[in-house]
Amino acid sequence: MFEIITPSTHDLGAFEVRRTLPNKARTMVGPFIFVDQFGPAHFDIGKGMDVRPHPHINLATVTYLFEGAIDHRDNLGTYATIRPGACNLMTAGSGIVHSERTPAAERATGSPISGMQTWLALPDGKEEIDAAFEHVAKDDLPLIEDGGVSARVIMGSLWGATSPITQHAATIYADILMNAGASIPIEAEADERAVLVALGDASLDGEALDRYSLYILKPGQAMTLRADSDARVMLLGGEAFATPRHVWWNFVSSSRDRINQAKHDWKEGKFPLVPGDSEEFIPLPEVPKTVSYP
Repeated sequence: MFEIITPSTHDLGAFEVRRTLPNKARTMVGPFIFVDQFGPAHFDIGKGMDVRPHPHINLATVTYLFEGAIDHRDNLGTYATIRPGACNLMTAGSGIVHSERTPAAERATGSPISGMQTWLALPDGKEEIDAAFEHVAKDDLPLIEDGGVSARVIMGSLWGATSPITQHAATIYADILMNAGASIPIEAEADERAVLVALGDASLDGEALDRYSLYILKPGQAMTLRADSDARVMLLGGEAFATPRHVWWNFVSSSRDRINQAKHDWKEGKFPLVPGDSEEFIPLPEVPKTVSYP
């Protein structure tokens, strides 16, 4: 009934990251090519997240928080603070550099951190579009509430509601909060779909789901998601890609040559600087944790 991707876990010291995509068994689900769930964790007073400036190409990043706050800065001059329920869509296109750090106010008091970091591959013909950044506030994302279910549509159209966030390829993405015993239909229209239980216990058509694993659903089959305890479940997917994508470090592309060019450009300092955060950067790794699977 399902293809199941068990996450690899990376301990970053202050918190753990569980990664289900990319994986040897499966590279993508719709446009999603990278799926990380991080936390829950709590930073001590004076501590926080410090992801130094680093580059991306040919993808769009989607940041969505359950708890905490992150300051985003990029070379376009963007400065935006994301908090739970809002969404940041950063389109790298031909190239972008950004940083992610815990805001000063949260560092002063100590703060929780938990959420999702996902990447969308850009479709054929759009990989080299202009870089862009989009912040959509919590109140501007549709919220479907019914029978113990509160489902926020982050991207795409689901349950009769449509998110205002830009789609480069057809995409579905939702954050589903459920009371114990509640259920919600998982529609079958998207080419590819997957669910990930982030909190609590849930089942699909009566089959229990392991927490943190990515369950890829059979195409064209409508299913029912049920919460066996209070639960939080992420639904994601969309348009299937005909052309394979390669992943190396922070770079995604249909062309290995393009990735090699980006590696060279970053190493040689040819990417632009991030205003307000240009004193340091993440150097090109010899062996990245995010690797390309043939």
